[in-house]
Amino acid sequence: MEMIGTLVHQLTRNLTEEQIKTAGFDAYFVDHTTGVFPQFASGYPWSASTMQVTGDTIADLTEDLAAEQKARVTYDNILRLSDDPDVNDAIKFLREREVVHFQRFGETKRTR
Repeated sequence: MEMIGTLVHQLTRNLTEEQIKTAGFDAYFVDHTTGVFPQFASGYPWSASTMQVTGDTIADLTEDLAAEQKARVTYDNILRLSDDPDVNDAIKFLREREVVHFQRFGETKRTR
């Protein structure tokens, strides 16, 4: 979250009011300025209700595997839209972490 927040800050800190409006960022800006508010791309706020825990180790590891893959796809989508090399480098780093997390969760699941 800190890395994404830093990226958002760096990309938006010098925007003029007109640039904010042109980018369609004005409604978000009114509520959050340039701070990072955890929400989905659709604008729906993140909440703990999206987290799944059953207490069953295999079921929870399977859910973790899916979450890592969903995060990887999100980073892939960001890379498709971004043309900023500095942003892309940070997103590629975060994407690689998701891949490694997926691998580690998978290894854990195989040992159960």
